[in-house]
Amino acid sequence: MLLLAVCRLQADAFGLNIRKEMQAVTGKRYSVGGIYTPLDRLVNKGLLKTEDGLPTEARMGRPRRLYRISSAGLEALREAREQHEAMWEGLPKLVLDKLRFT
Repeated sequence: MLLLAVCRLQADAFGLNIRKEMQAVTGKRYSVGGIYTPLDRLVNKGLLKTEDGLPTEARMGRPRRLYRISSAGLEALREAREQHEAMWEGLPKLVLDKLRFT
């Protein structure tokens, strides 16, 4: 979900915006650590890359840490989507009927 949030935000993908995006889409509240720790792990795995944005007055001259998805991250998203769709396709009709989203 974090990889998708970074993709959705593109050039505006920094920690606070990612957290807001996750909360807006999922309806769940996320702690700061609940966002930054997994983001750091995704960077360490090579699925995300970081760069410093421009310093801002609001941040007392400190730059924001911007995130962008790497080619490995895009591949991981592609694989996850394929696996997810394959699992949905394998559900019996009876179960699918009970899960109808109306």
